[in-house]
Amino acid sequence: MEPEKKPKKSFKEKFIKEFIEYWVNVVYLALFFAVFICYKRLVLAEHGIVYTDWGFGLINALILGKVVSIGSMMKLGRWLESRALIWSTLNRSVVFTIWLALFNAVELFIRGFFNTHTFQGSLDALSHIGTSEYFGNSLVVFTSFIPFFAFKELSRVLGPKFILDLFLKGKQSAQ
Repeated sequence: MEPEKKPKKSFKEKFIKEFIEYWVNVVYLALFFAVFICYKRLVLAEHGIVYTDWGFGLINALILGKVVSIGSMMKLGRWLESRALIWSTLNRSVVFTIWLALFNAVELFIRGFFNTHTFQGSLDALSHIGTSEYFGNSLVVFTSFIPFFAFKELSRVLGPKFILDLFLKGKQSAQ
């Protein structure tokens, strides 16, 4: 017997699926960045520093939402899917944190080059953010990715309809 072949999805179906996934990524990241920016603002206010970079979180969410979508399409962090969900969740969280940190470094390098038109200016832009801040941001992103990928892994195993029904309609309708 031949295994059943899944019918190929049309371009429209693929587009809609990617479009929804992108906006789920953006909404999650935007909410997370808003909370983080609020926290940063409150901490800096204790030292008399005004921080009003609210737009940065939304722009970052729009860009990084696409970076996460591209990473998902590249199947990053998928090698532990057959293991317990905790391992696949932590693995994807680590891999995507590294993926975003690399993207951020490339972005800073390119921005530095456009601002100064020199290779040294690019390196200066990279070194402008201290290693403690860069590591701290990466740690916060990693921590935020744990529930994000836990939800995605549960959805992969149990099915997206079951998870949505469970969260939005209650236990009885999910059964």
